[in-house]
Amino acid sequence: MSNPYKTRAGGATVTVFVPYDCQNNCPFCINKREYADCTGFSVDAIIDSIRVMDGITPYCDFVFTGGEPLADLDALQRMLDVIPATHKIYINTTFPVQAHTSIEEMLAFTARNCDKITCMNISRHLQKYVEESPDEVLGRIACPTRINCVLYKHYPVDKLPAYVERFLRYGIPVQFRYDYTETTPDNLYEEENDRILQDLKRLFTYKGLDGCRMRNGFHFDYKGLHMTYHKTLPYSTIVETDANGVTYDILYDIVIKQNGEIHSDWTGVKLDVDAYRNVVFEPYDLRVFNGIVNF
Repeated sequence: MSNPYKTRAGGATVTVFVPYDCQNNCPFCINKREYADCTGFSVDAIIDSIRVMDGITPYCDFVFTGGEPLADLDALQRMLDVIPATHKIYINTTFPVQAHTSIEEMLAFTARNCDKITCMNISRHLQKYVEESPDEVLGRIACPTRINCVLYKHYPVDKLPAYVERFLRYGIPVQFRYDYTETTPDNLYEEENDRILQDLKRLFTYKGLDGCRMRNGFHFDYKGLHMTYHKTLPYSTIVETDANGVTYDILYDIVIKQNGEIHSDWTGVKLDVDAYRNVVFEPYDLRVFNGIVNF
């Protein structure tokens, strides 16, 4: 670390990479190579790091990703059980078809943990890269859900309305995502030349825009279904000098790796844990730029 840390009130979001792989090979996934060698992966080490982060920021959000969090329900349960109720918990999953775990077992897991899980973000893409559980299964998930869809390269734009109709019947909101490996500070808020944004504005009812330094959301309505087009930078630290001339590393995301290491960014930078104990908090800079985003 070269500068003191600053983060938003409540603390930076803590993303946990589960210490076991998925069976998928989605072309836009940059995490897959991290699971090529699972040596040193440890649920116990991750639990220790979760407790450290809870001790420093007892109101931060936790996100479980991978890999596939639902590929080992016992391990995921152990990690969830050490997180106090002061935190919101999100799970990124494909809700996959698995040989070793049935759909009914995964649904029962959501029922047992419906008071713990704030939202389950389920990947469903226009092009199928994995064997997906049936759509009607998603309607039976006991905790709140959202569909995540990466609009990758030459996506079939003509199929977007039918795609949204799939989830309209279950009332599950949809978040379209830009390929964040292509996002830069220059194009984060650029609209005119954003082909995805223009496609969505043509097909659906645009409602409003919110965002911060790091990410944003363009909000849309389709027959009462809330949809978002989400863009985020491929890193999570903003270096900024305040009015008093003090330069801070402003953290939006902290990452717990599969071996329990705590990083301050997605780019492999380790967190100075002792320095983070003295982090300076600022109000979250997320704001509404125009229109309505909460509907």
